[in-house]
Amino acid sequence: MKSILFTGGGSAGHVTVNLALIPKFIADGWKVDYIGSVDGIERRLIEPLEGVTYHPIATGKLRRYFDWRNVKDPFKVVKGVMQAYRIIRRLKPNVVFSKGGFVSVPVVMGARLNKTPILIHESDLTPGLANRIAMPLATGICTTFPETSQYIKAGSTEVRHVGAVIREEIRQGDAQRGRAFCGLNASKPVLLVMGGSLGARAINAAVRSALPELTRRFYVVHLCGKGGLDPNLNNSSYRQYEYVQEELPDLLAMTDIVVTRAGSNSIYEFLSLQLPMLLIPLSKQQSRGDQLLNAASFKEAGYAEVLEEEQLDAHSLVDEVSKLYDERHNYRYTMRRHSQQDAISAVYEWIGGIAKP
Repeated sequence: MKSILFTGGGSAGHVTVNLALIPKFIADGWKVDYIGSVDGIERRLIEPLEGVTYHPIATGKLRRYFDWRNVKDPFKVVKGVMQAYRIIRRLKPNVVFSKGGFVSVPVVMGARLNKTPILIHESDLTPGLANRIAMPLATGICTTFPETSQYIKAGSTEVRHVGAVIREEIRQGDAQRGRAFCGLNASKPVLLVMGGSLGARAINAAVRSALPELTRRFYVVHLCGKGGLDPNLNNSSYRQYEYVQEELPDLLAMTDIVVTRAGSNSIYEFLSLQLPMLLIPLSKQQSRGDQLLNAASFKEAGYAEVLEEEQLDAHSLVDEVSKLYDERHNYRYTMRRHSQQDAISAVYEWIGGIAKP
C-alpha cells in the first residue's frame, strides 16, 4: 500500500487544497496521514475525516514584525522538526504534500532529513514566507496562478502551473437546502459575506452598519468568524454564522453575489461556480500583500470588483454591492469563458510520479 503524508495549516486556506485531494487518495487505496499543529484549525477540519490519521506537532509562527514570541518560537520550530522527523521515519510515507502555513516548515524539513520526496503547493500569486523557506527543499512546486513561477527561485526544482484545486463537493450544493438551512424564501436575491475562517472585523462592522440598506434588496448571509456573532442584531433578512462546513455548498448554490476577502482558494472556488465577487483584500498593514495581488489579477480578468479596506464603510459597501448585482450577468459571462483545468488529476499524477517506490 502506498502512503502519503499531508501537511498545512494555520488558516482554512492552508487546508482546503488538502481536503480536495485526500478523498482521491483514499479512494485509490493510499494510506493517508496528516501532520498539523496541536490546536490549529487544520486539526478541527482534518481529524474527523475517516481514513486519515492526524499527528500533532509543536509549531512556532513565522512573523515579519517584532514580537517577544519571536524569541521562543524558533525553539518550537526546532522541536517540531524533531517531532516531524520521528513521525516520518516511523510512517515511511512514499511522498509528502505540503500546502503551506507555518506548521508545514518543520514537516518539510523532517521529510528532507528522511529523504522523502516533497511536493509543495502555492495558491497565491506570490509565495508566502513558509513556502519560500520550504521551496528549496522540495522535489517539485505546483502553482495556482500562471504568474507565480516568476516569483519562485526554484533552482533545479521543477515548477508547474496546475491551476486551482477545487473541492468537488463545492459544486454539489442545492439552493433549496441552503434556503431551508437559513430559513429564507426566494423573494430576494442572496448576498453572501465571508471574512475568511478567522473572520474580518472591518468587514463585519461595515456589513452590520449597512444592514438597513442592504436588506431592503437582499437577504444577507454572513459568515463572520469565530467569536464574531452579534446577538443584539434583529433583522428578518439577516443570518449570521461563525463558520459553516458541510452546509457551505448549499449556501453557495443559493447565493447571487459574494463579498469576500481575496484568499486564492476561496476566490477560485467562487470562479468555478460563476459567482460575481466584491473582493476586500487584506491590506499591506495586515499582510504581506498577497491578497491585493490576487484581487488585482481577478479584477483585471473581469471576474470581480475590488474595494480596498481603507475605503470600506457602510456607504461604499452598499454602492459596490449594488453595482456588482446590477452588472452580475456581465461577470458571469466572463467567468463562463474561463478555462478550468483538472488540477486534482494533475497534482495526483505528479505525486504518483515522484513518490518513492
